[in-house]
Formats: sequence, structure tokens, C-alpha cells
Amino acid sequence: MATVSDTTLASQLSTYRQEMETELERILAFWTEHTLDHRSGGFVGQIDNNGKVNPEAPKGSILNARILWTFSAAFRQTGQKTYLEIATRAFDYLTTSFLDTAHGGIYWMVDAQGQPLNTRKQIYALAFTIYGMSEYHLATQNEKALQVSQGLFRWIEQYSFDPEHGGYLEAFSQTGELLEDLRLSEKDCNDPKTMNTHLHILEAYANLYRGWPDPLLEKQLRGLIEVFLQRIIDQNTGHLKLFFSRDWVSSANLVSYGHDIEASWLLQEAAEVLGDEELLANVKEVALTMAHATAEALLPDGSLYHELNMDENHYDKHREWWVSAEAMVGFFNAYELTGSEDFLQRSLDSWKFAQTYFLDLERGEWHWGVNDDYSLMSKEDKVGFWKCPYHNARACLEIIHRCKKSAKA
Repeated sequence: MATVSDTTLASQLSTYRQEMETELERILAFWTEHTLDHRSGGFVGQIDNNGKVNPEAPKGSILNARILWTFSAAFRQTGQKTYLEIATRAFDYLTTSFLDTAHGGIYWMVDAQGQPLNTRKQIYALAFTIYGMSEYHLATQNEKALQVSQGLFRWIEQYSFDPEHGGYLEAFSQTGELLEDLRLSEKDCNDPKTMNTHLHILEAYANLYRGWPDPLLEKQLRGLIEVFLQRIIDQNTGHLKLFFSRDWVSSANLVSYGHDIEASWLLQEAAEVLGDEELLANVKEVALTMAHATAEALLPDGSLYHELNMDENHYDKHREWWVSAEAMVGFFNAYELTGSEDFLQRSLDSWKFAQTYFLDLERGEWHWGVNDDYSLMSKEDKVGFWKCPYHNARACLEIIHRCKKSAKA
């Protein structure tokens, strides 16, 4: 007979799963109903926080690749045909407007009509396109999606991989020359290697390996895991180091709590895909260390500050939607590893904060974020180059799957 505690836990997991199923439908309904560009094809490039569409906004490769991943993953998990239709729209638009058929790779940005606007090859964008294309292949067995993924993998390995020091360089011209300005955004340091790009190559390669267990891909995925274990994760703190020289000298003493908790579960996922039990055991220990390090920074309201500058002991105290979404998954993953209901509660608290401050129940989707006084960051986009359905929809998909798995255990 189940104990009261067991019954309560089962009820918590059941409720969490149901709430995630409802929220997933709500998020994807917004993107289906409001973001299709019926005039120029694909998806609109920008919708502000009040729901106003900018029909002339440029369209970013990151947004479109993340839409492809999100709707492919949603179709693969739910079987709903509407999600497949949106995924196919994203697949078609990426291959016709963003794929550089002459030089390989993916354009960083196209204009509202789908013509190349910025032809730089940011490895971060190539990685996300692999992530989306490989998920579409897993969902549909579309051979072109696999071929595009393979081509992008080879482009990254040819131009970006650093055989001397390991890891990957950040950004290139259309034809593959290393750029002077390597930054992903104006907020970033202009360094040749970053944690952020490596994290998303890791998730892309892991997902590609699921449908294409290529020996070179396996070798490079193992190498990425080792880069995280040996170079990127600070052995003393359990946090990620963010910016590096080519030979891995850290150049900034910053903590990004959202990336810490996101990396904890993505690193474990990559090790699971490889099926190496010894490596996986090691990575699970590291994942827990990172979850504990992130948990130490949790605020009483269940949220995490955006960033810490350790040199100045200064916090960037605003909260962003994606950090709470990743905390939901990362702390749930730590709960699965330990059975500790404290970690489950941290996941639930992250969701509670998102419910209270991020969900836009009037217009749909999630707001970008709130300031430290909980006032809305109303000037940030609802849809934009960086504002997408990937983090929050993925959190829903992950929690649904993990709650089902926990219920069967």
C-alpha cells in the first residue's frame, strides 16, 4: 500500500504533468495563430509585447531554427498533425531562405522577404539549425533534413573546430574566413571561444547522433563533453566559465545561472546518447554539482537573478523567462538523480514563478522578463530574434516526459 507521502508525490507529479500539457498547447497555439507570415512566407520576424506585428522586421536564423525544433519535438511527442504542419513550414523556409547552397552553412539573417541580409556564419546558428533539422528528421524520417544536418556538421568541423586546443571558434564570413568581430550579440565579449556556443553545439550533436551514429560525430561529441568537464566548468564553484581565449584562458569572471542549470541536464543528455556508462556516471555527478551550485543562488520567490559579476560582486537582478524554464527541467533532472523532494520543489517553485510573472494569459506566450521590483520588461519582444518557443515549450515537453517516467518507476 502506498504511503501518504507516496500518494502526495504521485499527485504532485500528476498535476505538474497536466499543467505542462495545458501550457504546451497554449504556447504552441500562440505561435500557430499569430506568427505565420502569410505575405512573404515563413514566420514574422517581430511581435512586440503588446501583440503588434512588425511586417518589415528582418528574420533571424536562430528564431526559425528554434521554431523548427519546437514543433518537430512537439509532433514527435504528441502526434498532433498541426504541429507537423508548422514544423514543415519552418523546414521549408530554412532550406529555401537561410541555407547557403553556394558556400554551405546558414545565413545569420534575411530580410522580411527572405533575401540574405547578413551572410555571416555564426556557429551558434549552424548548431541550432542542426538541432532543428535533426529533430525534424527524427519526427518524419525526412532524408533532406538529415542531409542538411550532415552538411552543417561538416561545415562546422571544417572551419570551426580547433585541432590544436580543442573546441570551436565562434564566427566566420560567408566563405569561411574567421571574423574579427566574433560576438553573438553586443552584450558578449569578443572572444574566440564561448561557453554558450559550445553548449548548443553539444545539444545539436547529441540530437544528430540519435538518428545518425556516425563515428566522427561520436568522437566530436565525446570531445565536447570533455571540454565541458575539463575547461568550461569551474572545478571550484560548479559554475560555468563563459568566455575564453583560443587556448582556454578564461577572460570574464561571470556567472550565468540559467546556463548553469541548463548545462547540467544537457550535458547528462549528451552522455546518455553515447551510451558510455562510465562517462555517464561521471557526468551525473557533475550535473548534480551544478544543480547544487545553482540552487544556492535561488531566491525565496523561486527565481534566479540573471547574472553575477564576481569581480564586482554585482548582480544583474532582472529575471528572464528562459531561466525559469531551464530551472524547471534542471532541478527536475536533479530530483530524478537523487530522489530528493527538495529538488522537485525547486522545479515546482520555478514553474510557480513563471506562472505568476511570465505567462501572458491575455495575449498568449510568455513575457520576456521582469525587473527586480517585478515590473514587466514591457519593451522586450514577445517574438523576435532571440524570443522564441524553444525554452518554455521544451520545458513543458521535458516535464511531461519525465513525470510519465517517474510515475512508472
